[in-house]
Amino acid sequence: MESLKVPGSLDSLGDITRYIKNAAQSAHLDERSTYRLRLAVDEIATNVIIHGYEEAGLEGYIELHTELTPEALTIHMDDTGVTYDPAQSLARSELFLSKEIDQRPIGGLGVFLAIQSVDRFSYCRHGGHNRNSFVVYRHSST
Repeated sequence: MESLKVPGSLDSLGDITRYIKNAAQSAHLDERSTYRLRLAVDEIATNVIIHGYEEAGLEGYIELHTELTPEALTIHMDDTGVTYDPAQSLARSELFLSKEIDQRPIGGLGVFLAIQSVDRFSYCRHGGHNRNSFVVYRHSST
């Protein structure tokens, strides 16, 4: 499957969603796995756009690459925004969840839900790029 490169703006989320749906269809993912992958990629892409580009006063792109094996579908999402490791937000989210509901701040759970939605998630920063990788195991035969 070809890569997708779009501007790092909220207007690009529709294109990203279509790309993920096509990748999931190519991988023969079931409806639930497709939804969870879309949720994860959309949440992280939205954070990249808002925090990595808009709030930082930067412009850039988001590029998606698909890796398909008999075992899994992997989506790699690269951007040139400010360094942002979603695992740091995950730690804060887990701390929020340990508090009583009336003591939790509003928001902050999107990254937690995103990372929990896929079978494996990883982040790295290399050469001025952030790379978020989302892995969904293929449970059905292709």
